[in-house]
Amino acid sequence: MPKISNKALHMPASPIRKLVPFAEAAKKRGVKIYHLNIGQPDIETPQTMMQAIRNFSPKVVEYSHSAGIESYRRKLAEYYHRYKIEVDHNQIMITTGGSEAIAIAIMCCMNPGDEIIVTEPFYANYNGFTCMADVVVKPVKSTIESGFALPPISEFEKVIGHKTKAILICNPGNPTGYLYTRQELELLKELALKHDLFLLSDEVYREFCYDGKEYVSVMHLDGLENHAILLDSISKRYSACGARIGALISKNPAIMSAALKFGQARLSPPTFGQVGAEAAIDTPESYFVEVKKEYVERRDFLIDALNKIDGVFCPKPSGAFYAIASLPIDNADTFCQWLLEGFQFENQTVMLAPASGFYSTPGEGQKQVRLAYVLKKEDLKNAVKCLEEALRVYPGRTL
Repeated sequence: MPKISNKALHMPASPIRKLVPFAEAAKKRGVKIYHLNIGQPDIETPQTMMQAIRNFSPKVVEYSHSAGIESYRRKLAEYYHRYKIEVDHNQIMITTGGSEAIAIAIMCCMNPGDEIIVTEPFYANYNGFTCMADVVVKPVKSTIESGFALPPISEFEKVIGHKTKAILICNPGNPTGYLYTRQELELLKELALKHDLFLLSDEVYREFCYDGKEYVSVMHLDGLENHAILLDSISKRYSACGARIGALISKNPAIMSAALKFGQARLSPPTFGQVGAEAAIDTPESYFVEVKKEYVERRDFLIDALNKIDGVFCPKPSGAFYAIASLPIDNADTFCQWLLEGFQFENQTVMLAPASGFYSTPGEGQKQVRLAYVLKKEDLKNAVKCLEEALRVYPGRTL
């Protein structure tokens, strides 16, 4: 039998999805599962988007321009203007989800063997994108004790070498929910300019910033026109994860020219997704007011409830809809599998994502889990109760 490639062997499995077979087996046994493991909101997709897809009138579903439908890119530029991100449609390329935007950005900036600095814990698929590009992740650890604030710049300086080409951040953050301050971003700007690095910023959760805190984009930083690349997606903004529409935005003409060549190689982003996304820009502000209010209520309940459980610590996130909690357990991977295989409370259990998969450094995150507060509050109450009862009887409890 022919052997598969080394890259295929080293491609990491998703820590968010690898427990799916155990969840499916539990469901077949009749166990109800509360899915806090994945960022799939239960919020309804805006009707403006759904109606546009239903009313699609062309007789042929054609390829779009490789950079995306021009009318959508022009309208998207107007959307960014609302956030004082001053770009035009030629500085936007539509992608097949935010995932493709990140992958293309990495390939545009870096050669095989180059290094990219990422603050950990980070979105697990960054490991996959860098693996595909033969790029090396150099992690700089943030801590749960600080609420996952930006690590000291001195820690970044320690890992910068001649192969370092870029820094990648997520703001607001997945998996931590941390929202970087303007001061923190200014420090990253100075670092990028000092070492002539690209600064890639994954900002798909900009609509979800809480407690009156300021959203600051990498595109707001003066002097980074040739260094900054904004990565975006409609998945969370409009609760439209399956539409698979993202965007890569940069004022660097060389980056945009290179990105388009990668875009041409995959032909075009999804037509129906773009049609829906263009219409979704007209979603009334009231939709976001209600959604944001709902997430704040869910966050407040979940974080308070978690911190009341003996031995659990969970810092309060300021954005997105994720949190990382430290649990009194021996190993999060073992615990999360056990929740699905060996535990149930009143014929229910909870599915969590082990945090180890959100770290690049071996051994980190072994007692942490990521929770996505994407379910209604009643379901969150039941999920927390399941978790509390599970921690009472888990054989590997440490406290």
